[in-house]
Amino acid sequence: MNPAMPEALAPQINAHFNGKFEVELKYRLLDRHAFFAALQMRNPEIMLEDNLEHDCYFDLPSQSLKGEHKSLCIREMQPSGIMLWIVKGPEKDRCEAVNITEVTKAKSMLHTLGYECVLEIKKRRSIYFLGEFHLTIDHLEGLGDFAELAIMTNDETLLPKYEAQLQQLAADLGLSETQRELLSYRQLQQALNDL
Repeated sequence: MNPAMPEALAPQINAHFNGKFEVELKYRLLDRHAFFAALQMRNPEIMLEDNLEHDCYFDLPSQSLKGEHKSLCIREMQPSGIMLWIVKGPEKDRCEAVNITEVTKAKSMLHTLGYECVLEIKKRRSIYFLGEFHLTIDHLEGLGDFAELAIMTNDETLLPKYEAQLQQLAADLGLSETQRELLSYRQLQQALNDL
């Protein structure tokens, strides 16, 4: 546990962000305030509101991780003080994260191994819980507002069931399939940077 992280967040993090598989549905928000109002009607548990997240994605100069459909990210969150090492892929649902305490040291170690920060993403994020699911409301400069509905698990056989439950939850919150965003924030940001 990161010593800077409020102790009150530990049970939430342990309950909601453990597992090596993640089902995540992302939606573009046409009306952020309307979505937030629909969420509030369900009395969500608040984890964090309006945290600033800075993600730094690392890869080798050969971009071998990208070629293998893997990503390695160091995330810093303020003012919560949460710092994470996140690895995704190669399967689309594969995601593991671990708390770290020294971001500067972790980045230095990656540089020593030949990795470089190939992409940075900054977003404003609020995280809520509805039962076993976690929801985020995100704003990314230049990309707009999004909602992510997700759950993590160690049981790969539960992925189809969770996906169906998340699709129903999204519909209940007023989100439609036409709002669904299939690209990752990394892919969206890269496309924006390439313009």
